Amino acid sequence: MKTVSYSLLHLILLVSPMLAEDQTKTSSANPTMPQPQITLSEEEWKKRLTEEQYRVTRTAGTERPYGKIYEEFEKQGEGTYYCVCCGVELFTSKEKFHSGCGWPSFYDASTAKNVLERADHSHGMVRVETLCKRCGAHLGHVFEGESVSANTPTKRRFCINGVALHYVPKGGEAPKLLELGSGAVEKKKEALAKEAGVPVSKP
Repeated sequence: MKTVSYSLLHLILLVSPMLAEDQTKTSSANPTMPQPQITLSEEEWKKRLTEEQYRVTRTAGTERPYGKIYEEFEKQGEGTYYCVCCGVELFTSKEKFHSGCGWPSFYDASTAKNVLERADHSHGMVRVETLCKRCGAHLGHVFEGESVSANTPTKRRFCINGVALHYVPKGGEAPKLLELGSGAVEKKKEALAKEAGVPVSKP
C-alpha cells in the first residue's frame, strides 16, 4: 500500500510542473484585458457625444462606408488622431494609408500605444476588435494578411470608424484629456458603499 502511495506521489510531483507550464502558456495567450481608466455612466456618455458617436463608440456600432467623414479623412494632411470620447492620442497621419475600403485606415497605432486589441466573435465572424485603452471606446477592427495592406510596414489594416476620431492638424492644439472629476469619484464611492451596506459619512 505504501509503495502505491509513494508511486502516486512521485507521479504527481512529475506532472505538476507540466500542468503549471500549460497554465502559464494559457494565461499568456489569453491575458486579462485591462480595465479602462475612464468609466462614465451611459447617461454621461450620451451627454458628451453625438448620437452617432455614442452608437459607434459605446455600443460597438459601425458607421456607413464612404460617408462624409471618410471623404474628409482622405483629404486631411499631417496631423494626429485622438479618441473622440476621452481625448487620448490613437493614430497619426504617419500611419495613415489609402485602402479604398470606405473607412479610415492605418497600418499601426501611434507611438502612444493607446489602442487595445481583443478577439471579437460577434455576427458569426472571427475578428480582432480595436478599442481605446483609456476609456474602452470601440474604434473598429484590425485585419492582417490582406492584399490592400500588403505594401505597408506591418502588413496590417486598422479599419477605424471616423466618428471615433478627433483630428487635429499638425501644429494644432491637442484636445484636453477627459479626467474623472472628484465629484464623480465620490459618487462612485457612495454607490459602492451602498451596495456593500456600509453607511456613508459626509463632511
